Amino acid sequence: MPRLSSGMEEGTVVSWLRDDGVRVSAGEEIVEIESDKATMPVQAETDGILHHLVEAGTSRRVGEAIARVDDGLAETPESSDAAERPAPLQRERRGPVASPVARRIAEQHDLDLSLVTPRLNAPRITRADVEGAIAAREAEPAVTSTGNRRDDEEPARRGKGTVEMVPLDAAQATVARRMTESRSQIPDFTIQMSVPMQRCVELREAAGAQGLMRPSFNDFVVKACAQALRRHPRVNGAYRDDVFELYGRVNVGVAVAGGGRLVVPTIFDADRLTLAEVGAESRRLAAAARDGRVMPGDLSDGTFTVSNLGMYGVDQFTAIINPPQAAILAVGSLRESVGDGPAMSLTLTCDHRILYGADAAEFLADVRGLLEHPLSLML
Repeated sequence: MPRLSSGMEEGTVVSWLRDDGVRVSAGEEIVEIESDKATMPVQAETDGILHHLVEAGTSRRVGEAIARVDDGLAETPESSDAAERPAPLQRERRGPVASPVARRIAEQHDLDLSLVTPRLNAPRITRADVEGAIAAREAEPAVTSTGNRRDDEEPARRGKGTVEMVPLDAAQATVARRMTESRSQIPDFTIQMSVPMQRCVELREAAGAQGLMRPSFNDFVVKACAQALRRHPRVNGAYRDDVFELYGRVNVGVAVAGGGRLVVPTIFDADRLTLAEVGAESRRLAAAARDGRVMPGDLSDGTFTVSNLGMYGVDQFTAIINPPQAAILAVGSLRESVGDGPAMSLTLTCDHRILYGADAAEFLADVRGLLEHPLSLML
């Protein structure tokens, strides 16, 4: 199982692109793997005959064998034994194919996995399947001494109508886990500022009048954050095990929703890019993320995140920190403020272990100043 992203610990074989027993060439795509962030084809590393060691739908930890490519001649006793002998993880995972989280929750609730059926023809039992089975078991109507269900519990069972249990894919499960970790482990706080955007509006109109690509308001925000992050290194850092990590590169992640998933592709070295380059990279990454074509390397090593819901008419909101980053900026919609022209609400959520109120206020004031006088962002 290859490592497709820096935080990947386990992957799932989605499908084999070449059949078992066929000859493959180095560089040829042979299998499709789902990681915690994306689904990607993986290439053969050498020429030879392909032997599948696991079936589609099987999960393995990074580094565990999923296939073998050899010369197709006689097998050595060791390779023959290895092919017939299940991998250590396979021996441990007796019974139905299930994710590690699903197995752990089932064990905690004394649930027999053989009684759980994956929903929507999924290849393995997921956390959602197990939690649904537990909820269904706990919701079973009480039985009276005569063996009949209590009539007063029947309406409650009918009240929600037909319930469809939709299993999470690997990306959705990762978002759920990381956001839970963020809320339960990070002592956060938020500050908010309203930023005048009149000059950004004027610059966009001037670019359009000259036939140039007009930067989006989010492009202005990302570029302003990138320049400010260079001057505020702790905002561009993380708290880890009683140590402040301060990163040498400014890599701004931009949250993108699409296809029922939330991904955060990274604009690397955003402080060194021009505004036009930030806009071009942002559009490329957003399109790839929505189409499911984003590369694993585009989803890693972010040092700060911008989340924008302004295009949905949201005036202001609070975003959840993407751990282990120190902060995340939530961007609201552009709106007319009385007497002051168009303005935008920026809300910064911070990890209080590395950032204090003054740190956050100084950073956000710096961002605001850059957006109020955006000519420096065009350089």
